[in-house]
Amino acid sequence: MPITKLNIDEFIQRANSLILLDVRSPGEYEHAHIPGAYSLPLFTNEERKVVGTAYKQESREKAIKIGLDYFGSKTVKLIEEVEKLIAEKKVGKEVGVHCWRGGMRSAAIAWLLDLYGFKVYLLAGGYKAYRNYAIQQFFKAYELRIVGGYTGSNKTGVLSELKKRNEKIIDLENLALHKGSAFGNLDLHAQPSQEMFENLLAAELEKHNADNTNTIIWLEDESQRLGNVNVPLPFFQSMRSCPVLFLNIPFEERLKHIMVDYGKYSKEKIINAIVRIKKKLGGLETKNAVNFILEDDLINCFSVLLKYYDRLYLKNTYKREEAEKKITLLDLISVDAKINSEKLIQHVYNKQYV
Repeated sequence: MPITKLNIDEFIQRANSLILLDVRSPGEYEHAHIPGAYSLPLFTNEERKVVGTAYKQESREKAIKIGLDYFGSKTVKLIEEVEKLIAEKKVGKEVGVHCWRGGMRSAAIAWLLDLYGFKVYLLAGGYKAYRNYAIQQFFKAYELRIVGGYTGSNKTGVLSELKKRNEKIIDLENLALHKGSAFGNLDLHAQPSQEMFENLLAAELEKHNADNTNTIIWLEDESQRLGNVNVPLPFFQSMRSCPVLFLNIPFEERLKHIMVDYGKYSKEKIINAIVRIKKKLGGLETKNAVNFILEDDLINCFSVLLKYYDRLYLKNTYKREEAEKKITLLDLISVDAKINSEKLIQHVYNKQYV
């Protein structure tokens, strides 16, 4: 079977039916990769460095000879790894292969797998072509609806309920592994790189926009920065220009929800998070919040913090251009995600936005 070269659009269309193989080095893959791709490195990190040095300091021919020497000893292992993947996924013997720019690494693996009997699709332009494709997703027009509300409104729970009702949602906090505030990573999850976060977001946008319809995509109202990553500016600007449905929930209800969400963490973690916002929170309020924690008075501690985040959120919410026209308050009595998601759906699909 001949090796088939695909451009990025063709490659993306076929991606769900293929085992995607990223043959770059482990370090390149770990930094960022096409979501769903498996790492099948032709070279280790050190081997890639040796080949690259030979290419720059000696000659292309010398680098190829060194690379072939590495490659020759790995051919059986590489085939067996692909066979194992196909057996685990219970799919046919069709694979997509790419390296950085669609050069010698992917060509070598494609040749090997084709020789063995796999149907091979090669991404023209490699991962670099995918990155250009991913970045373009952030400039497209989407029909977005933003779920707003003060801290503790259970907006993430609402997104989850919307998904259960077959609505299209993108959970930015889940992609970033961060909830966006000083308290956003108390579980100490390692966040993806900025590049990987963008790839994950691009994949979600492509998935939701694949049918080329103007179906609504729901997102939680977020700041541009989520821990160590940023929502790409073009897409963030789109978010800020879209209608916001503000879940207006009583303070006490939100405080109870915050207690459940954050009360499980150690005093040390909570105090460290409080100290991180000391400058904005103010010396007195910081001292009060920390003392409340030390005295096991979680209610008063989180009450101080919730009032601070309410002020901050209100300020950022109304920074939008023509904010009054874009923000709709929905007065709700609790943080019940199922009930509130139903309210959102009823409101949006019974109202025509201009």
